Amino acid sequence: MKKLYFIVLLLVFSICSFSQSRHISETTKKIVYSRDGGVCRCCGSSQDLEYDHITPYSCGGSNDASNIQLLCQKCNRSKSNSCYCKVHNKKVGSNCCDDSVATTKKNSTTSKQCIGKTKKGTRCRNTTTNLNGRCHLHQ
Repeated sequence: MKKLYFIVLLLVFSICSFSQSRHISETTKKIVYSRDGGVCRCCGSSQDLEYDHITPYSCGGSNDASNIQLLCQKCNRSKSNSCYCKVHNKKVGSNCCDDSVATTKKNSTTSKQCIGKTKKGTRCRNTTTNLNGRCHLHQ
């Protein structure tokens, strides 16, 4: 009986967390697709398009059409949780998580330990001067 209760509780929790997720409504998708002309806003490709948050969802970005853009899979995956497409070295986002830090430390060259994790789950030992706190391996 306890297992059944636990499973039901887990299911309810999953449904509740989905309602507060990064899910983009079909209406918003139609608006964004039409606005962006059905092409990637970075490279202009019309293949493997994905809906991307301009201000990352993890940094408080909303699911409104004004914060969603079309990016091809390659550009979107290289952008990850930042503002730049690393494939084309082009800015495709705004108001990144550390944007306030970026404006105050723009000329700083102080290196610090990478905040990334290794495959073993330990903290990376590389140092970085990147504003996002990650070395070249954990971009």
